[in-house]
Amino acid sequence: MFTGIIEELGTVRELNIQGSSGSITIAARRVLEGTKTGDSIAVNGVCLTVTGIDSAGFTADVMPETFRRSSLSVLKRGNRVNLERAMAADGRFGGHIVSGHIDGTGTIRDTKRDGNAVWVSIFADAPILGLVVEKGSIAIDGISLTVAAVTDAYFSVSIIPHTAGETTLLDKRAGDPVNLETDIIGKYVAKLTGIRQSVNSSSGGVTMEMLKDFFH
Repeated sequence: MFTGIIEELGTVRELNIQGSSGSITIAARRVLEGTKTGDSIAVNGVCLTVTGIDSAGFTADVMPETFRRSSLSVLKRGNRVNLERAMAADGRFGGHIVSGHIDGTGTIRDTKRDGNAVWVSIFADAPILGLVVEKGSIAIDGISLTVAAVTDAYFSVSIIPHTAGETTLLDKRAGDPVNLETDIIGKYVAKLTGIRQSVNSSSGGVTMEMLKDFFH
């Protein structure tokens, strides 16, 4: 389990991909501390298992399902990536519950400056948007962020200077893909209440009215 608080920006050192699977080697320093083979590190929000480690970085296998669900397939040598080690039992919960299991990808729509912040809007498919709620949490490339607005076609987040400097999000341009993981609690609520089916067939998303109707 992760929290969406990025610990370090790593750099893709090597890609050994054949077809839709293979391995990736990331140059890193901080996330190597206390890490051993078999541990989990989130790379742009994707939970990967460390299969090799040295003083300059780590290697992880990437399976076909990960390629299909995420944007790891478009990475190139030299690209920066967001890194986070799995949360320690005594760690601080600074973000929200992030599993590292990507729901799918979105596409950067645009970025707009707003004072000292930057609004980033992201196109997403209906099944993902249906589980995105205003003021709720979402992980974008592994970054825990608060949803500022949601429409029928996209959602927006507001990036503070600290997040801009510590992550890769503002490296992205219109049309670039990003990994998305919606709030796991929201997914369980939708599954247990049967809301997801109605969400996928409509454009309204999960609303407070839906939840009130269910619990009453």
